[in-house]
Amino acid sequence: MSLLSTEEQVKRSAKQDLYESPDYYLLDELLTEEHKLVRSSVREYVKKEISPIIEEYAQKSQFPRHLVKSLGEIGAFGPTIPVEYGGGGMDYIAYGIIMQELERGDSGIRSTASVQGSLVMYPIYAYGSEEQRRKYLPKLGSGEWLGCFGLTEPDFGSNPSGMITNIKDAGDHYILNGAKMWISNAPFADLAVVWAKDEQGIIRGMVVERGMEGFSTPETHNKWSLRASATGELVFDNVKVPKENVFPNVQGLKGPLGCLNQARYGIAWGALGAAMDCYDTALRYSKERIQFDKPIGAFQLQQKKLAEMISEITKGQLLVWRLGVLKSENRATAAQISMAKRNSVETALNIAREARQMLGGMGITGEYPIMRHMMNLESVVTYEGTHDIHLLITGMDVTGFNAFK
Repeated sequence: MSLLSTEEQVKRSAKQDLYESPDYYLLDELLTEEHKLVRSSVREYVKKEISPIIEEYAQKSQFPRHLVKSLGEIGAFGPTIPVEYGGGGMDYIAYGIIMQELERGDSGIRSTASVQGSLVMYPIYAYGSEEQRRKYLPKLGSGEWLGCFGLTEPDFGSNPSGMITNIKDAGDHYILNGAKMWISNAPFADLAVVWAKDEQGIIRGMVVERGMEGFSTPETHNKWSLRASATGELVFDNVKVPKENVFPNVQGLKGPLGCLNQARYGIAWGALGAAMDCYDTALRYSKERIQFDKPIGAFQLQQKKLAEMISEITKGQLLVWRLGVLKSENRATAAQISMAKRNSVETALNIAREARQMLGGMGITGEYPIMRHMMNLESVVTYEGTHDIHLLITGMDVTGFNAFK
């Protein structure tokens, strides 16, 4: 008989990554063999490379920079970008699965991959010149270079059209001035995809490279959320941007919004990964933790919590799978993506909070991932469109009335 108390046994088992993915409605039958291969590869990577270190990095509020190269090696950067440009050439189900598995490990790591693939590589591929694609995409896809996305400003978040960052024509280059805030990857990024207004007030996208005079990326400190992710500002003080760095194939707000649709789609899958990790942790704990002479999972209230968790996860899985099919067929609408992003993050937050309660005091410690997930999700529910904004997008889509103004 073990001399360890049940509490000590539970703590010891928590140090191993014993995650098992819930699949209550046999959704694996809807996946191809390639999808399953991608999932098993990324899941193994998370268990081997992320799970053993992520709590320490989160506690220290440090970004595990050494993971960037290996994330590129496993195909986490730009999975849907064509292979000839350094992407994975995969469909959107595969992309979603990768984001789900990464966020199961940590939202900050998924954020790094989302930004690189959806907000940096995608606009260069979709809006850039052939020269821009050839110059930037292979190095971004491999993880040799890290990128960031500059849209949000100190005074303009949900209303990006009000941005004041601007460019002025100076002959063979533009002069860029302004600032962006809450930018994932910024402190270590080799380049930034930046959105600014030209002299006619038209929003233009461009690539700003590290080392350009007047371009700085101060880091944001004292975060309680996404502590293992690098966040910073982008500051532009009379930065000379060559005209060949400006995207030739897009103008206006549709440029950055198209990027956000890509990222929101990935979040819809990713947030469910965090929810699934919290559920799996709580389920395992409920079978091991003894109170009143039996496992707490044998009590009705705990079973109620677990039953509601798996029900919501299953609904979310069906939603994002169908969205993935539509996205791969180029039929998914921006409003459909908004609904899935909002639903997945709300589901994940609710499950994280219930799971934390099931673990009692242990739920707030770094012995388990739940509190870290919960804090991370408080950022995920806000970025790439807040919970309320996505509700209004759905409301406008079903009623035809614009409630934003």
